[in-house]
Amino acid sequence: MEITPRRLALFAGKLALDKKAFNIKILDLRKLSNVADFFVICSAEVELHAKAIADHIIESLTKKGVKVWHNEGYEASRWILLDYVDVVVHIFLKETREFYGLERLWGDAPLKEILDKKES
Repeated sequence: MEITPRRLALFAGKLALDKKAFNIKILDLRKLSNVADFFVICSAEVELHAKAIADHIIESLTKKGVKVWHNEGYEASRWILLDYVDVVVHIFLKETREFYGLERLWGDAPLKEILDKKES
């Protein structure tokens, strides 16, 4: 069974939440760009936390038969990018996320927030 980009983005967001990522947002870029269909953007407390989130997403999706096409930023871990072609996951440290402001850059994109059940 093939997973749609939308379902992949939602699943990646929930996997990030499993590892206590925060401020998780999914941007729907389908009508705005051909860069990707969806961006999943989340924040981590420290570099080790960012790596743990990335590792969990990669391992869980690989078990589902979805392999990461490209990743970068693992060394410094201030911004880890996981490219699944139609879905790109961005894992930021808080200050790095604020500096680059992807949500501002893609401000016209429809947005969905992934919240912890305790927050909703």
